Amino acid sequence: MPSRPRPKTRTEEVADAIRTKIAARALGTGDRLPSVRGFAAAMKVSPSTVVEAYDRLAAEGTIRARPGSGFYVADTRLPPVPLAEMGPRRDRAVDPFWVSRQSLDADLSVEMPGCGWLPADWMPHAAIRKSLRSLARADDVLLSNYGTTRGSQALRRLLLARFAEEGIEAGADQLLLTGSGTQSIDLVCRFLLSPGDTVLVDDPGYFNFQALLRAHRVELVGVPYTRSGPDMAAFEAALQAHKPRLYITNSALHNPTGTTITAPVAHRILQAAAVHDMMIVEDDIFADFEPSPSPRLAVLDGLDRVIRVGSFSKTLSASVRCGYIAARADWIEGLVDLQVATSFGGPSPVAAEAMADVLTGGSYRKHMAELRQKLARAQDRTGERLARLGIVPWTLPRGGFYLWCRLPDGLDSAEVARHSMDLGIVLAPGNVFSPSQSAAPFMRFNVAQSDSARVEETLRIAMDRAASASTEG
Repeated sequence: MPSRPRPKTRTEEVADAIRTKIAARALGTGDRLPSVRGFAAAMKVSPSTVVEAYDRLAAEGTIRARPGSGFYVADTRLPPVPLAEMGPRRDRAVDPFWVSRQSLDADLSVEMPGCGWLPADWMPHAAIRKSLRSLARADDVLLSNYGTTRGSQALRRLLLARFAEEGIEAGADQLLLTGSGTQSIDLVCRFLLSPGDTVLVDDPGYFNFQALLRAHRVELVGVPYTRSGPDMAAFEAALQAHKPRLYITNSALHNPTGTTITAPVAHRILQAAAVHDMMIVEDDIFADFEPSPSPRLAVLDGLDRVIRVGSFSKTLSASVRCGYIAARADWIEGLVDLQVATSFGGPSPVAAEAMADVLTGGSYRKHMAELRQKLARAQDRTGERLARLGIVPWTLPRGGFYLWCRLPDGLDSAEVARHSMDLGIVLAPGNVFSPSQSAAPFMRFNVAQSDSARVEETLRIAMDRAASASTEG
């Protein structure tokens, strides 16, 4: 469900009062604004509040400051930027960017069963606020300087300890912090790939893997994904036929299917990769949502041929972002240089230290235990709602927040998604996940964002409209 908007601050109220005067033409271009002290008295706020409001209005171009004279209304004869018209485009192709752009640009009135994150009120805001308050009192260097090339020592030590618990004995020279999980994958692609190289991806698989790889101008080969991992016959045939440089996947709670790789499949993947000299990127972003650890390629491989990437955007915050790359020491050395070249240093020190503080603060394990319970309940309730519409899960995941579902016969998920968007609901149609475009009957649902009567009713209407359009066509 969308979060309720927070109450406006006094500064925002003062700024809105000026905007209202300008919109009502009580103040016109070139008019001088009320004095700070006079307007403070009229609004019953402190002069410093009015100064801050005027500074904000000047920064956005609504007013102009004239030193020694005061503030004046800016020239409004130029047409304003039509922000309302810059929202999600409904007419663009339903491709790997479609769901991302619809979700990222949606306002609070839009429900998003197709998005890839948890509702804001499910996240540990109290712990993050506490950490940020503490960091606000930190040394000036932390708040002002670039990040070091490998990132926060505290967070790297914590991650290495967690790796050791899994059985990965990695050294400090095998870990690099990045700005996000997506940046981690981008750096690895820049490091390992050249235009024209071939990369294996799951079909269906995470749509932004496709978008990012295409930005690197590589050839994508999709491998059918099963309930136990990639179809190994097709996987080995693709290795033989296409000589791929890289394979990228989620082993645990796979996106979009929610499945988890089995040990026999994991061993066969590593054996085949060794024979064909192929590297593997294992995106482990959903690891903490598992009730118990499942087989991991990085653990079985020991970070020799497998590169592990991850972040905390799904579990802690997508706003205070930080990711990581774990790999062979010689690869990390090259990736450090690459991150310096593209970002001039590691991730934001504030973001990295905030993540370290929350992860070591004692509340993270409780937070994740509560999330797993909430998601299990949401999966049950969402499954019941979808069943009433004839929508059937392909499998029931052991955790996480995705259900990969088949729509009733004859329905194209892209058409259902378009009709739902017109009704204010963002969905994730199957073919955005499928390189072969073979998943039109499927839809990915985020159970944490789908458990509402409005979503259920909107889906019903959208499916009816899609079915009618298909019949008329």
